[in-house]
Amino acid sequence: MILPKILPGAEHLIAYHVVTEGRCFANIVGGEPIAVEAGEVIVFTNGDPHVMSSSPGMRADAVTPGAIDAATTSQLPFFVNYGGDGPAAKLVCGFLACDARPFNPLLENLPPVIKAGDPQDSDTGWLGQFTRFAMMESADKRAGGESVLAKLSELMFIEVVRRHLEALPPEQAEWLAGLRDPFVGKALSPMHGGPARNWTIEELAKDVGLSRSVLAERFANLVGMPPMQYLAKWRMQIASGLLSGGSAIIATVAAEIGYGSEAAFSRAFKKMVGGATLGLALPPRA
Repeated sequence: MILPKILPGAEHLIAYHVVTEGRCFANIVGGEPIAVEAGEVIVFTNGDPHVMSSSPGMRADAVTPGAIDAATTSQLPFFVNYGGDGPAAKLVCGFLACDARPFNPLLENLPPVIKAGDPQDSDTGWLGQFTRFAMMESADKRAGGESVLAKLSELMFIEVVRRHLEALPPEQAEWLAGLRDPFVGKALSPMHGGPARNWTIEELAKDVGLSRSVLAERFANLVGMPPMQYLAKWRMQIASGLLSGGSAIIATVAAEIGYGSEAAFSRAFKKMVGGATLGLALPPRA
């Protein structure tokens, strides 16, 4: 089968498939097939159209929402059993929706495909636990089941990213490597946790135990931009999320991300995100 984006209205989709039994192959359309065994999960971080097949190199027509049984798509994840010329397999499949604009460093730095898990430990590993919980919640259909499944999927994705991060080579320079770096990661954490604080490079350097110049150079080498530029971009990402519903009060949003006035925030937002986006995101004041 080939799975497209089937969640209308989502800005960015991350598709995942957990193999619970058997073995199958996965690939982005036009890409090389990847073997996935029971106990493993494969994640398509860009939501690219991709093929899940029983044998490598197989082609398929796109699956439309109506082609998948309504009982399985009333909530996510859904479950797929299939066979063919190759061995049969059972999968737990789902999607995560998230904001990609104006600045999402995680999505920008993840590879398009990540495979994780341990085929030899499919019954007791963390991903195996996720699969069992997902199947129980889907079968029982208890109140709040959809919310539980959504949170389980988010936790599964975090675990996959953690494993990817741990496997990065030491010499790799990018935002994910910055998270792992003992100094840059320590500087990123308070900026993410307290974006409204009036951070300075001197204060961050003192907190992480480096000189101002050394932190600035180390941060830029790993993350690709200076710390204060990163903070400004991160603030705009938070603001975009707060404004996306259309009912947020501009002054409140400005205060939550560290701007002292609506005017200062509006100028920064227009400069970084664009005037057209600002016009759509900021409701007119009475």
